[in-house]
Amino acid sequence: MTEPQAVHGTTVGALIASGASALTQAGVAFGHGTSNAHDEASWLVLWRLGIALDSDLDSDALAAQPVDAAQQAQVAALFDERIRTRKPAAYLTQEAWLQGVPFYIDERSIVPRSFIAEILADGSIDDWLSDQTHDVLDLCTGNGSLACLAAMAYPEVQVTGADLSPDALAVARINVERHALQQRVQLVESDGMAQTPGPWDLILCNPPYVNSASMAQLPAEYQAEPQLALAGGTDGMDFIQQLLRDAPSRMREHAILVLEIGNERAYFEAAFPQLPVFWLDTSSGDEQVLLITREALVRHALAEL
Repeated sequence: MTEPQAVHGTTVGALIASGASALTQAGVAFGHGTSNAHDEASWLVLWRLGIALDSDLDSDALAAQPVDAAQQAQVAALFDERIRTRKPAAYLTQEAWLQGVPFYIDERSIVPRSFIAEILADGSIDDWLSDQTHDVLDLCTGNGSLACLAAMAYPEVQVTGADLSPDALAVARINVERHALQQRVQLVESDGMAQTPGPWDLILCNPPYVNSASMAQLPAEYQAEPQLALAGGTDGMDFIQQLLRDAPSRMREHAILVLEIGNERAYFEAAFPQLPVFWLDTSSGDEQVLLITREALVRHALAEL
């Protein structure tokens, strides 16, 4: 087995280049806030050195900024930990960013990366909402990031973040308090929608949806996350099947459900071939997140009788 490449360099730019090379050589997996070795190396170097993460990486001054021997050793140790443990970088820095907003994270909760965050930020669903939109549910809230972002996007609403995991909710509580949203974001322990009677005007849900074949092949970085937040059964639809049965009776007449299903569109369409949905555009295309109206869910339920 090849020894991990030691990260070295006397400037910020050299450390980033060396770190990216080391990550590539080690074959680590990305997807928890970055998609490539250079971006992840930049994140780790800047964070370890206490440099703002939104710094201009193309700046010659930043690249040439000197790094003393003690700092070099700290950066090298962080890269060694990333490669040796295969933990997502967000667990090492205990911070993840969505739409420019920082959130606390640790191993008690899945690393936040939902494309629903983009939809909240760009207003993609605003035409489906109105001044009657008051009550929002973020189901499978994890570390509470979507619940917080929903409260930020819609200052007039009340948000409930629900999750089966007490550990995840403990992390979510940190983020609600960090962003001073205690008066507008409530957290509830719930198995699916069991403890969330509503009625809701908007339901956001990034559920466990990874099918069993994909679960068996997940890289170590994903295996480091709580499997409860990932595993969706044979076709990835176990949680979603129950959700679509439970949701209509807990939604107001004009309510909508925004659901993330990752790469499982084929399984979703096989499970719900007659259910009309609207696929929403994200930076990953239009096959990751969908919108369903209450009316569509009710009609689907009646057709299933």
